[in-house]
Amino acid sequence: MNFIFKFPNFRISSLVIFIALFQFSSAQDSLFTKKSVFDFPDHINKKRLTGVCVGSVGLYSSIMVGVGLEWYGKQPNGKFHWFNDLHEWNQVDKAGHFYVPYFTTTFTYNMLRWSGMKNTPAALTAGAFGFLSLAAIEIPDGMTKKYGASWSDILFDFLGAGFATSQYLIWKEQRISIKYSLHAVNYTRGELRNRADDLYGTSLGEKILKDYNGITTWLSFNLYSFNHNIKPKWLNIAVGYGAGNMYGGFENTWTDKNGVFHDRTDVKRYRKFFISLDADFTKFKTNSKTGKMILGVLNIVKLPMPALEFNTLGQVVFHPMYFLNLDVPLYLRK
Repeated sequence: MNFIFKFPNFRISSLVIFIALFQFSSAQDSLFTKKSVFDFPDHINKKRLTGVCVGSVGLYSSIMVGVGLEWYGKQPNGKFHWFNDLHEWNQVDKAGHFYVPYFTTTFTYNMLRWSGMKNTPAALTAGAFGFLSLAAIEIPDGMTKKYGASWSDILFDFLGAGFATSQYLIWKEQRISIKYSLHAVNYTRGELRNRADDLYGTSLGEKILKDYNGITTWLSFNLYSFNHNIKPKWLNIAVGYGAGNMYGGFENTWTDKNGVFHDRTDVKRYRKFFISLDADFTKFKTNSKTGKMILGVLNIVKLPMPALEFNTLGQVVFHPMYFLNLDVPLYLRK
């Protein structure tokens, strides 16, 4: 399933809200202080655990009912079937099937730890919920004629949940976080811009959610967590992945709403790889609980910083400020 592109605004908005909440709650070391209501107790608190279980199931059920009514209820149904979309959108859409289970897992883990559950059972339980909550979407997808269940979506759901779970099991913290950034694409006027507007929307909000040519997914490594001699504590190194020149799921051909066929296979699709500096916002010092909350939520976003790009067009590009359209790229090799 094309995780972001095929979803309506209702579903996209729900996922974005969840992502923000998940990232906020994952900043346990900075946010949950001892001797407070946010502290992790050393034994099971039955009231907290009951509240967490009922609240999580209730919230998840509400979202899925809403999605079912607003999305699947309006789609023609058929016999359950599979669809191989592994090579669609140069796998940029698979990022959604990686980071949403990741953040679901970190959120669930912190809530279970807040309920008094020990690290290992909390990590395993959270990982299972993070995986199953997203993988379950493949059932209605598979019964929708227009789409189909995707084994690659399930794989990335598992990898995202497993990525968070394994870090809790090994380190009891998230030393490597997943982050997002958008670099605005200046589409050429004419049929390519018209196609991009149809696919990705025209507003900033739409592009943030589904412009696959501008979205970059990052793995951000906190250096201090691996070596306490490295300062400052918030310093991260990030590696990113994106793609460009995509005007269709598999290739740059399409038929517009007037029935006109367009063949732009002359525009070469390519992959982008980045390295850049970043920051773990949760490690910034502040005595304000509100400030810690804001920093926790912001930690989902890659810090605007210089970045070096290597792509499959053979180019090496230096970006003085890789974020939205704030920089003028310098081509070191074309």
